[in-house]
Amino acid sequence: MTTTTLAALVPLLPFLGAAAGLLLGRTAPGFVRPLAVLPTLAALALAAIVAVRQGGHAAIDSATELTPTGSVPVELALHIDGFAALVAVLVGFVATCVQIYSTGYLRDDPRYPSYAALVSLFTSAMLLVVYSGDLIVLLVGWEVMGICSYFLVGHYWETPEARAASMKAFLVTKLGDVPFLIGLFALATDAGSFRITTVLGTVASGGLHHPTLIALLLLAGVAGKSAQFPLHTWLPDAMAGPTPVSALIHAATMVAAGVYFVARLLPVFEASSAAMVVLAVMAAVTMAGSGLAALAQDDIKRVLAYSTIGQLGYMTGALAVGDRGAAVFHLLSHGAFKALLFLAAGVIIHASGTNSLAAMSRMGNLRARVPDAFWTMTVALLALAAIPPFSGFFSKESVLGAAEHAATEHTSHIPGAAGWIVLVAGLLTALLTAAYATRLWLLAFHGKGVEAPDHGRQPVAMNAVLWVLAVPSLAFGGLAYRVLPDWFDGRDLTPTLTTSVLGTGVALVGGIVTYGAWRQTTALAARAPLGAVAAHPEGDAGLVEAEAIASHTPAYGDVASAADPADPGRLLLGPLHRHAATGFHLDAVYGALFVRPVLAAASLVRFLDREVVDTYVQGAGTLPRLLGAAVRRAQTGNLQTYVSALLAGTVVLTVAVLLVATGA
Repeated sequence: MTTTTLAALVPLLPFLGAAAGLLLGRTAPGFVRPLAVLPTLAALALAAIVAVRQGGHAAIDSATELTPTGSVPVELALHIDGFAALVAVLVGFVATCVQIYSTGYLRDDPRYPSYAALVSLFTSAMLLVVYSGDLIVLLVGWEVMGICSYFLVGHYWETPEARAASMKAFLVTKLGDVPFLIGLFALATDAGSFRITTVLGTVASGGLHHPTLIALLLLAGVAGKSAQFPLHTWLPDAMAGPTPVSALIHAATMVAAGVYFVARLLPVFEASSAAMVVLAVMAAVTMAGSGLAALAQDDIKRVLAYSTIGQLGYMTGALAVGDRGAAVFHLLSHGAFKALLFLAAGVIIHASGTNSLAAMSRMGNLRARVPDAFWTMTVALLALAAIPPFSGFFSKESVLGAAEHAATEHTSHIPGAAGWIVLVAGLLTALLTAAYATRLWLLAFHGKGVEAPDHGRQPVAMNAVLWVLAVPSLAFGGLAYRVLPDWFDGRDLTPTLTTSVLGTGVALVGGIVTYGAWRQTTALAARAPLGAVAAHPEGDAGLVEAEAIASHTPAYGDVASAADPADPGRLLLGPLHRHAATGFHLDAVYGALFVRPVLAAASLVRFLDREVVDTYVQGAGTLPRLLGAAVRRAQTGNLQTYVSALLAGTVVLTVAVLLVATGA
């Protein structure tokens, strides 16, 4: 079988699995789990074969015209280079782990068949984005992911939080998709084609007429899909969905699509120095702001959500300095350890009886209860904090090294300012990342919070997936930085001495300072212990998650105070903590700038429709009704009246005719 045929099957198999799962979910429930796992696993195997055959050599291109358009053609095209081959393997790997994990996590969920089918469709859409060689076909996968995220984030639709989060995710990403679509059409108009290879050829020959405008329009869609400032606010709220969905969205689909898109079309953005500076500023604000917000969150999944936003900022920062190899390297590394972090958080949710809005300050004695989650999450947090020799160290240092190179070695298409912006923000974010990673580890596994009832041992599928993901989180980076340059642009990804020392140094400082703050706040908290709690009945993790979201309380009870006196984040952030905990009030700002004016305009339109338009419509109906009533009164049914009226009318007409004749 040819490589092109195998590549076409990679997104097709999960799509067929999704369709079969929806059709057989009610009639043959025994087939639901195999249909969820096996097609995705087969897609992973085929993606691995495609990657081996591609081998980092010349890109594989194939295309067939879908339909004659009369102008710019739309083609079903494949473009598989080293970037696409490896990202497809990541998507298949994480999606397979999520599907296997979900068989245990949502084993008692009555809506598991539709959930599994949507996860398969989500996976298929992302694979279509990765392999697509045509911008319109890529857009199809891009939009399918948006609707899948709406349904999956709103899986627990009985709860107002899940409904609001799904709507917010859909609307905010659509806000970016509108200019994104305009940018795609403008790009295709300049290039005369939607084919990515043709577009890149046009850019190389200087045929792009409006590079800055096009790049900024495309960046709006990237900011929405990859949760970058200022369209990042949907991602923390999306934690209302099941935890495995969070792992899929954050590690391999949806948010990774924007970064991958910019990496694929990086020459388009490099054609505009202004766009590269905007991209660098967007990345810097995203990195630093999300790091501060993560340090102030008490919900374990919201910490990880802001962490994802910050790590995506590293990727866009690497793209802003023109190194897509470093960006995709961090994308691959981050996919493994972020999936591990979320799935380990799911085990903690099950063990502690908390929900997706679980407060870390209320967790207690979890290290002994969930040893698998403890050890694997420790590995993932070390990778997140970029501590050598874990994978995150090598990929994050490649980003910092690229920023240093752009800042000190001026090039024609990368402004030096972009390099300095990314470098300074990256080092600051390394400090904050280590701080909130240490805080999460201390509060979740060594906290003195309330001990929840033991829900029993976790399903084997859940724990097994954690250890599978721990392997690349530990070993991927040390091997990949030597091999990946051959698959990418050939640029060296070896960590540089300066950024390695600075990055590791600030990370260690962040971890040590946070530990010291925790010791100090723990000593103070010992004088003011938390109040007593009531037990929560045992239940499946997914059901506990839904029930607790609905009740707005921790799933295992209530406490005297929501604030944890042993939280080092409060001590470290000081007065900034209140603002960081709310995401610096961006939702309130957007509500004042956009939501309230739209609602006010809608109220005005409703008033005009009811009081003005309806008045005219009702008036137009009133006059005929009155005339009809008058005519109806004349219809008495008396024959003598009708004859008299006829004679009177005849006399009137005769007199009128005579008068007219006399006047003539």
